[in-house]
Amino acid sequence: MRPNSQALKQRSLHETEREFGGTLGAVCIPVLLPLTVLFLISVSRSPEASLLQWPPVLPSTHQLWDPVALVLLLGWIALHALLYAMPLGKVSEGLTLRDGTRLKYPINGFLGLCVSGVLLILLLELGAPLGSLFELLLPLAVCAIALSFLFSIYLYIRSFWAPSHALALGGNTGNPLYDFFIGRELNPRIGNFDFKYFCELRPGLIGWVVLNLGMLMKEVELRGSPSLAMMLVNSFQLLYVADALWNEEAVLTTMDIVHDGFGFMLVFGDLAWVPFTYGLQASFLVEHPQTLSPLGSLTIIALNGIGYYIFRKSNSQKNQFRRDPTHPSVARLETIATATGKRLLVSGWWGLVRHPNYLGDLLMALAWSLPCGFSHLLPYFYVIYFTVLLIHREDRDERQCRAKYGLAWDTYCRRVPYRIFPYIY
Repeated sequence: MRPNSQALKQRSLHETEREFGGTLGAVCIPVLLPLTVLFLISVSRSPEASLLQWPPVLPSTHQLWDPVALVLLLGWIALHALLYAMPLGKVSEGLTLRDGTRLKYPINGFLGLCVSGVLLILLLELGAPLGSLFELLLPLAVCAIALSFLFSIYLYIRSFWAPSHALALGGNTGNPLYDFFIGRELNPRIGNFDFKYFCELRPGLIGWVVLNLGMLMKEVELRGSPSLAMMLVNSFQLLYVADALWNEEAVLTTMDIVHDGFGFMLVFGDLAWVPFTYGLQASFLVEHPQTLSPLGSLTIIALNGIGYYIFRKSNSQKNQFRRDPTHPSVARLETIATATGKRLLVSGWWGLVRHPNYLGDLLMALAWSLPCGFSHLLPYFYVIYFTVLLIHREDRDERQCRAKYGLAWDTYCRRVPYRIFPYIY
């Protein structure tokens, strides 16, 4: 009876608690975040690049639309949809759903990255002007935002034909504004094509590094060669994306896949927010070149390396423990038993802080911004935003884990008192 009572407790938590500001957030965020994307791109291309400039830098109407951008965006998504559907790579099962079934997912995202790389090399050899992506940033962002709204509307409407067990616990409140934003259906699919899983790591994430390459090629057009700062930003962020796709299977146990419905929040985040705000450093460097000293460059590389090491090692340890707790690499780690039958790690990386992967993520985020110097705040938007995001996500984790594990979670928190930053937070 105990697991059922835990499930009822979680269901009650979702029914009484609305996230991201509830209805007010569901109304304001879909308006403010798209405007923020367009504002940040415009600022990054302006001579002052000041977030505090008044009146703010606003694009003209003709800068917002270019039919070429729409063709590129739709073609890009179609390419990766085709690669996703190809019977290449292994197939893994997700976690058990409420009806007792487990969905199957193709693990071939890294192949999509490699194919994209080969195609880009061919385009460069043929003389394609990849630097023109700099001029197309705003139209591409507008198209991605519009597509996010249209796709979210489709997902909301189709969710009313989904069985009740296929709905997300937190996205079926009866409030249409909130449910549209947070997502009603947990795993919307057509056949074996999973929309949420596809968008999570494919067109937006790989598109991010393609846009970065476009910024690098624009710098080559303007100055004859890429700067060290631009190469560091491109290299760091390519490593991050390649790592995510190489370890694609791990996303099947994340909050986005397991817990959140697929609505505007994730659609917009995957298709517009990630590719157009995570790479602001590269677009900033096109108009605001920076010179790095050898010592400064080595320090930044070391910081990114340390962050990546913590991020990868802690995630690998967690994923290995979830897959096989008896594996020699995790079998000797200390754990706490819970009423659900699962165990919580209280040693290794997860005995240092409760979210060591977040710590590594934030160190890398800082390393991505440092090549842009200290004269402007804009390149640090990502690390500031990401800090707020991860603290908010950590708080969501805390509430869900306390509801799920009860007294065992309280014991874990006493054993591991720091959340993200050792001896600080």
